[in-house]
Amino acid sequence: MTDNLPALQATPDDITKLLLAQSHLGTKNCDFQMAQYVHKRKADGTHIINLKKTWEKLMFAARVIVAIENPKDVCAISGRPYGQRAVLKFSVHVGATPIAGRFTPGTFTNQI
Repeated sequence: MTDNLPALQATPDDITKLLLAQSHLGTKNCDFQMAQYVHKRKADGTHIINLKKTWEKLMFAARVIVAIENPKDVCAISGRPYGQRAVLKFSVHVGATPIAGRFTPGTFTNQI
């Protein structure tokens, strides 16, 4: 996907940051839909995520977000405690709408 655009290629610094953030470490359970993103499995059973595919998905998401004209139309959500800070920081920098913590089901589909 990003093979023809040199500016979107992962640099060694980008890969180092992904490794330091431990974004390559998965769980011991692997769903059949996640199997395509798994590089290999450690001896303790933890799956190692393919960083090349992770980078491609990050670039795809970035391109989608950039294509949206009004940043307020972007909504970042995390119901998990460890993702709430990231959602709030992302929303401040991008100008998106944050939903950190629990939210009512139907928030997007049941507009009044």
